[in-house]
Amino acid sequence: MSAFLMPSLGADMEAGTLIEQAIAPGQPVSRGDIIAVVETQKGAIEIECYESGTVTEWLVAIGERVPVGTPLARIDTGEAAEPVAAASKPVPPPEPVEMEQALKPLPVSTGARVLASPAARRLAAKEGVDISALPVTPGQPIRHADVAAHLKAAPDPEPHTGLSAMRQAIAAAMSRSKREIPHFYLTHQVEMTALTDFIAEVNAGRAPEDRLLPPVFYLRAIARALQKYPEFNGHFEKGTFSPAGAANIGLAIALRGGGLVAPALFDVSAQERDELMAQMRDLIGRVRAGRFKARELSEATITLTSLGDRGVDGLFGVIYPPQVAIVGIGTPALRPWVVAGEVVSRQIATLTLAADHRVGDGHRGALFLRAIDRFLQEPETL
Repeated sequence: MSAFLMPSLGADMEAGTLIEQAIAPGQPVSRGDIIAVVETQKGAIEIECYESGTVTEWLVAIGERVPVGTPLARIDTGEAAEPVAAASKPVPPPEPVEMEQALKPLPVSTGARVLASPAARRLAAKEGVDISALPVTPGQPIRHADVAAHLKAAPDPEPHTGLSAMRQAIAAAMSRSKREIPHFYLTHQVEMTALTDFIAEVNAGRAPEDRLLPPVFYLRAIARALQKYPEFNGHFEKGTFSPAGAANIGLAIALRGGGLVAPALFDVSAQERDELMAQMRDLIGRVRAGRFKARELSEATITLTSLGDRGVDGLFGVIYPPQVAIVGIGTPALRPWVVAGEVVSRQIATLTLAADHRVGDGHRGALFLRAIDRFLQEPETL
């Protein structure tokens, strides 16, 4: 028997609200199944189970907000609940820990699923509204208009900072980053002609939904470069750097309602271009619908932020803890460029790196950026 806990979904998360129990008591659950949906400041996040067994009971009611680490459910894994102590060893007396208090079943739990549209969930998360407490019409989901009406009618419970819940989460994580991580920054100009020409050639004749976009090549180039410069890929926690075994690259995605998140695309080196493009489209669609998975938030090992076609020349990112690096790519633009001694017009982008000085230095960072540049000059190999 084991306890399924409220996970930590990032450096900025201290608590979450259970909004869906995806597996009913008595039903089996397998490793990787979605067992619950948790509302955080960043939206509704599907939580995967990391073991197989049978859900025996839920310990937290839908709509309840609990701290990270609180047991949400019990899972019968077929293993003994208590390890058998060796007969010769004295058994230490049990310590009164907070966990036991949290493990007590709740007196009331309806188990009912809260039906709500993605827009309603996003607005509720942004404004910190407990969506399960809103009045519902039987058989009808809670709509965006219902949440908006609730906000209009409800008095301000207390003076607030003027920041949305999403903005508060970003502020907490970025403040921690700048407080704890000794950043250093590098910048490098990259010619994008080979890449843009190759993408145009590949996309010729493809339907819009099948076309490749530049971020796929950025991701692949970063993943390839990380194989030689692994000190920029991993987590730094409790004074120790743990390099990652795969390039799980967080992709910074701006949300239409404001703010951004950077969920991970997993093991980018192992994905073919078209497969990675499909995963990226799926990820962006789910994030903007306010729905993504816990692993995508907690297991990114480096972040890519790209300004696309409507940005500025360059940007210097802030590292998302416990990661140790973030790569930025500015908007490509026509610039004068020297080729074979001649000044010509070329598409140029500014590549930047913000990295943690505890695990890397400028020399290696420069080589890392140059490696990304080199791979982008050979897009057919990515």
